[in-house]
Amino acid sequence: MKQFYLLFLFVTFATYAQVPSNYYDSANGLTGYTLKTQLKTIVTNGHTYNAGSYDNLFTAYASTDRDYYYENDGSLLDIYSENPSGSETSYNIPNDECGGSIPNEGLCYNREHLFPQGFFNNSDALPMVSDIHTVVPTDGFVNNGRSNYPFGVVSNTNTSYSNGSKWGTGNNYGYTNRVFEPIDEFKGDIARAMLYFAVRYEDNWNDSGWEAPDASPYNPLNGTSDQFYETWFINTMLDWHAADPVSQRELDRNDEAYNFQGNANPFVNHPEYAALIWNPVPDTQAPTDPSNLVASNPTDNSINLSWTASTDNVSVASYDIYQDGVNLYNTVTTSFVVTGLSANTNYCFTVRANDGSGNSSGFSNQACETTSDNGSQTTDLFISEYVEGSGTNKAIEIANFTGGPVSLSNYTLKLASNSNNFSTTYTFPNSPTIANGDVFVVANSGLNSGCQSEQDDVNNSITGFNGNDAIGLFKNDVLIDILGIEGDGNDFAKNVTLIRKPEIQFPSTTYDANEWNVVSIDDCSDLGQHNQTLSIQNSNVKFVSIHPNPVKSLLSINLKTDNNASIEIYDVLGKKVLSEMIQTTKSINVQSLKTGVYIIKISQGNSSISKRLIKN
Repeated sequence: MKQFYLLFLFVTFATYAQVPSNYYDSANGLTGYTLKTQLKTIVTNGHTYNAGSYDNLFTAYASTDRDYYYENDGSLLDIYSENPSGSETSYNIPNDECGGSIPNEGLCYNREHLFPQGFFNNSDALPMVSDIHTVVPTDGFVNNGRSNYPFGVVSNTNTSYSNGSKWGTGNNYGYTNRVFEPIDEFKGDIARAMLYFAVRYEDNWNDSGWEAPDASPYNPLNGTSDQFYETWFINTMLDWHAADPVSQRELDRNDEAYNFQGNANPFVNHPEYAALIWNPVPDTQAPTDPSNLVASNPTDNSINLSWTASTDNVSVASYDIYQDGVNLYNTVTTSFVVTGLSANTNYCFTVRANDGSGNSSGFSNQACETTSDNGSQTTDLFISEYVEGSGTNKAIEIANFTGGPVSLSNYTLKLASNSNNFSTTYTFPNSPTIANGDVFVVANSGLNSGCQSEQDDVNNSITGFNGNDAIGLFKNDVLIDILGIEGDGNDFAKNVTLIRKPEIQFPSTTYDANEWNVVSIDDCSDLGQHNQTLSIQNSNVKFVSIHPNPVKSLLSINLKTDNNASIEIYDVLGKKVLSEMIQTTKSINVQSLKTGVYIIKISQGNSSISKRLIKN
């Protein structure tokens, strides 16, 4: 998949890269330390760092470690002092950073090396000294108190901190020296970071300058590149990894970290890797069934799903989501937004859990919901670019701006050659999932070499068009978008590249040349990305106006009639984040919303409109 760009109000906003869907493909089928070494290759390639990267962490934390999950106020999220069920000192980024000796908790934050920096010296400082996956922002006082103690369960507490983090002694699989114990909420986060360190730096443990494994009672290294840590520490980390599954906060942080330094933590994207590496014994126990599946928040084109997590003897790797009996989606979290649905249609869903050994649970309860029918256009995938160049320099690109990931398993492309009807059919290989804002490129083997890096698949049959052949995008064998006219043999795009205009939001079953920009022959410079420019004003909307947009704190909504109106704001995944009833004119405080793009839906009587809302 390729990098994408999303534009609003004709202003380019910075977007962040996500971990590519094929990032771990070379690790498929591997187990044990062979898998571990292959993951090292994967996370080493692309990992960028330089002499300034340690100082740059403070800048990166503004993206990776803001609290949009507990207080939801954008302050620093500190895993050593965060209180998920209560209040704590909030740190502003970057004003409250500090260093040196800190006299009390709650004064400032600094950088914490989860694998203590004291176990490697400056001769080997890069990249581990500035690796954002294992160097995190924490309260300065608690950071100093943790010292270089390994992580473990404390039974005899020496010192405790405001949220329950503590250090002292315990018995962790026979290790009885001092350990530091975070609260349960973040034990899995820390475990996955420490397992990442064992992968990324598996062959660094005996570098010149690294402390020997037995030089300190607190050094958890075991003196091998394979297991890396002592057995007691590995067992503790695997326990924490299984007990505290991957959260949305970790997924978001992993994407932001990938954007910052070019590599990802594999145990966040694939929790099953931990057992496959350090506990590769046959696992025949299936996860428990997911429960309490609820379908809610229907729109014309989407439905929200949520359920109670399954448990497993090792770990739950992912969940399969079945829509009307067909397995269409997969996720590692316990919620999902199903998009691309039809209005006024009833859909039924079930969910089942998978572990890393191929064991699957039974099905959850069934949950059904009917989409609304407010007259909005159908949001779905659409054809975004068409390259019809010299010889076989040809490609077709599909874009996803539905607001969520879409499986291509029920989509096909069809070609209607010359004046014939659709006949040649292309099925997307391996049922890939295309992320929101991403594109999928199908190319001819003759695509110009300079653009071949952008292709996701090669198929000469579907790309055998010649400028007078219609291309159709089908969903469940029903046409949803078309380029050209089926059965019409006249040239409409010969020896040119067509790019869908950025203001086009929806697919169309009727070809309109005005929806496409034409560039010169053999130009594939835009392939692999798509720009979409969305205006926040709808010229057909007569009964409401909103301002300012973008908004920082107070959003004014002006109705043109005196009837009550329902105001609902949704994030880009379709989750409702604010709801209120108003009459005539009112200002709504949106300061608590995370910076980003939202949809505001305003309903009055039988009328309803939706607008893009940008929160600064």
